[in-house]
Amino acid sequence: MMVDLALLQSVSYIAGALGVCVAAGYYVMTLRVQQANMKETMLNRRATLTNSLIQPFATKEWAKMNLELTSMKWDSFEDFKKKYDSRVNPENYATRQAVYTLCDYIGYQYKTGLIDFDAVYNVAGFWIADYWKEFGEVIREYRKSDYPSDYLENWEFIGEKLWRMKLEKDPEWGKKMSVVIETHSTLVN
Repeated sequence: MMVDLALLQSVSYIAGALGVCVAAGYYVMTLRVQQANMKETMLNRRATLTNSLIQPFATKEWAKMNLELTSMKWDSFEDFKKKYDSRVNPENYATRQAVYTLCDYIGYQYKTGLIDFDAVYNVAGFWIADYWKEFGEVIREYRKSDYPSDYLENWEFIGEKLWRMKLEKDPEWGKKMSVVIETHSTLVN
C-alpha cells in the first residue's frame, strides 16, 4: 500500500499547525503566569514601601514629637517666628522638619503612584491632614519670606486631599479639629 504524497503533505501541514497552536497556547499560559507574578511582585513592593513610609508613625519617638507639635501655641506668624523659628528654637525646628519632611515624602510617593492613597489614609491620614491644617498657613508664610514657593508642596497636596476625605467620612472630625487648631493658632481657618 502506497501512501499518496498529497496525503503526507496534508498530515504534515496539520501536524505543523497543531504544533503552532500548542506553542501559542503555551506562550499565552506562560504570559498569564508572568503577569500574575508581576502583579504580586508589584503588590509586595508597594506594601513594603507603604510599611517603610508609615512605620515612623508607630514609634515612641513619633509620639514624643507629636506631643511637642500639638502643644505649640502661637497667635500670628510673627509670634510663631519669635517662639519656634529655627534661629530661636533649633530643637523645635528639628522636630518640625522631621515631621514635615516625612509628610512631604509620603505626598511625593503618592503623587508618583508608588504608594496607595487608601494605605496613607488608613494608617497616617489623620496625622498628615491634621499637621497640614495646623502648620499649612505657617508654611505658606515662610514660602513668602524664607523658602521656595514649592516648599513642601507634596505634603500640601496630600494633606488637603486627606483633609477632604476625612471630612467626607467624618464631618464631626472637622469640627473637633477646628477647635483644636484654633487653640494653637489664629492663622489657620
